[in-house]
Amino acid sequence: MPSIGVAIITKNAAAHLDACLAALSWVDRIVVLDSGSTDNTLDIAHNHNVEIHQTRDWPGFGIQKNRCLALLDTDWILALDADEVLTKELVDEIRSTLAAPQTDVYALPRLSNYCGRWIHHSGWRPDFVYRLFKRGAARYSEDLVHERLVFTGSALRLRNHMLHYSFDDLDQVLAKVNSYSTAGAKQRQQRGQQASLGKAIWHGLLAFVRSYIFRRGFMDGREGFILAVSNAEGTYYRYLKLMYLNERTQA
Repeated sequence: MPSIGVAIITKNAAAHLDACLAALSWVDRIVVLDSGSTDNTLDIAHNHNVEIHQTRDWPGFGIQKNRCLALLDTDWILALDADEVLTKELVDEIRSTLAAPQTDVYALPRLSNYCGRWIHHSGWRPDFVYRLFKRGAARYSEDLVHERLVFTGSALRLRNHMLHYSFDDLDQVLAKVNSYSTAGAKQRQQRGQQASLGKAIWHGLLAFVRSYIFRRGFMDGREGFILAVSNAEGTYYRYLKLMYLNERTQA
């Protein structure tokens, strides 16, 4: 069997880290790269005997994840978020896949939980994320947010899903709407994009309709509606923040 290591970046990730790490007892190495946690994230990591590294700066998700990948020397790498938990079925599938790999990159299906409800529509399902790859075959884009795995060639999809505890409550939703809209605005400004109040309203409305109507968010009950609203808010504020960033830059 080839060796496999897991790369996880953290900051105040105590809520689900214990479950995440408990499902990884079969791997050869686990590296946690922390960027200043003030909760008991590091205590949990220590309890699972993982390798802990720390950074003082925050360069964005893409660069930070690449830093974490560079700390591993295993044949294969599984990149996880601290709120993702592998099911036993997925673990068995990964192990059997690596016994006779057919490609260098694999996508894992993900089932996400939003404020206590498993979301099966709203653009969240099916949700295949590229996370399992041969070391050196892939790396992350250097985006501040919404980073993607960059690789050449084709990838295959696994069948069994992992669990993603994306948001436990509305406080987390609102905090992420704020932080991601800020990072998204900065990212778009770096690319020379423009924004206005009209664009903010239009794209916000479009985000709601896309999530709730076109992607059948109405079938996810009240959480489907709440999710569609939060998507709209995130988009709306991202364009508003971009508008103000550009105005300050041009003043």
